[in-house]
Amino acid sequence: MERVHLLIVYTGNGKGKTTAAMGLLLRSLGQGGRCAVLQFIKPDSLETGEKRFSRKLEILWENFGEGFLWDQESEEPTRVACRRGWMRAKTLISSEAYDLVVLDEFTYVLKQGYVSIKEFSDYIEALKGEVKTPHIVITGRDAPEGLVDIADMVHEIVEIKHPWRTAQIPAQPMIEY
Repeated sequence: MERVHLLIVYTGNGKGKTTAAMGLLLRSLGQGGRCAVLQFIKPDSLETGEKRFSRKLEILWENFGEGFLWDQESEEPTRVACRRGWMRAKTLISSEAYDLVVLDEFTYVLKQGYVSIKEFSDYIEALKGEVKTPHIVITGRDAPEGLVDIADMVHEIVEIKHPWRTAQIPAQPMIEY
């Protein structure tokens, strides 16, 4: 069967976008795939369960962010970090070294204009027909329409009920990070 690389997006206001991407990463590893995760917006100091486990498995995991935008006086350090991450993403995607590359929280990078939709879509378009291009998984809220248009698969994660909203229960290890 011919392998066709896919652009997959997990978006929406519900919890589970990164979790879904990690499920694909696990499935890919089970098929002998080589995987990388580039996490945007979130700083390298953020230690999540999936990041710790990925490193134990020697999966490439790199962060390109300075923290949540609402906590910053200036977006400039985040913009610079995200641009650096985008350059790194293009290098990894083009390297033929990976079967799956996750760009976690990348919808924010596009939404904020740190990388324009045109620049991104032109890059994706140039990959068409390349046999060894990895599947690319993008996560984050508010996926821009241009991203949805070019994606092969888009899933919207919708919050129905969350314990933080219903009972002010804080984020729980193993569930949210």
